[in-house]
Amino acid sequence: MDATSAPATIEELLDRILALSDGLPKRLKQCADYVTANPDRVAVSTVAEMAEAAGVQPSAFMRFCQVLGFSGYSQMQRLFRNAYTQHWPDYATRLEKLRQSSGGSSSALLAEFIEAGRLSLENLAKTIDPQTFDAAIRTLSRAKMVHIAGMRRAFSVASYLAYAFEKMGVPCMLHDSVGNLDSRRAIRKDDAVIAITFTPYSSETVELAEAGRRAGAGVVAITDSLAGPLRPVTPLLLTVQEADFGNFRSLSATLSLSMALAVAVGMAVKKRRNGIS
Repeated sequence: MDATSAPATIEELLDRILALSDGLPKRLKQCADYVTANPDRVAVSTVAEMAEAAGVQPSAFMRFCQVLGFSGYSQMQRLFRNAYTQHWPDYATRLEKLRQSSGGSSSALLAEFIEAGRLSLENLAKTIDPQTFDAAIRTLSRAKMVHIAGMRRAFSVASYLAYAFEKMGVPCMLHDSVGNLDSRRAIRKDDAVIAITFTPYSSETVELAEAGRRAGAGVVAITDSLAGPLRPVTPLLLTVQEADFGNFRSLSATLSLSMALAVAVGMAVKKRRNGIS
């Protein structure tokens, strides 16, 4: 495979990795697994650093790049730099500056979390794909029932969506793990599923999304990476990168996205009921 067939976008690259992954030798498979789990690292790491993190020799990582269609690591890195460095705020630098000036006070701690939330919202405004967002609204507004799944950190987002849909008269069902009951059989062909999960990903949420796809339902994912486990399930990936402080990640951007999604779906459902196209 020569350099002229190199993927032109991150999405094409990840699709190619998924297509080739099962047939790759062990070392190249390690490279694939690391890149799909850490796509943001490619833009800022050397090939030696990427190889060490993946547990392989640099020569193996170079071979991995060539198998994907790149002439070498630098060509693949340019793809990631073009996609990420132009848009993503430098979280670490800006938050570190805030930490240094905080002095450890409680008001400064609040300011740090406010700053993390602000950065998350700023990032969302720059990176959300309007076409994917519109497609997600169409899928959800046409569904007979919207099934919502989000465990652990994502549960607050899932429960908010269920609350918002109920208030706007959108039929929905909140799936949870209470009693370890399996409610996947409730999903029908004309339904839709919203699957919400972030690193480390919830296997329960991914399994419910897969069940929805098998049932013929539309699936919309709210997640933190294009390379996560929901990518093979649906093209409707709404990705949110939340800034963090002290290993606590904000939900500011995720909840804002969910609020906009819920209101847009509610308005579309109302128009359809009133016969407005």
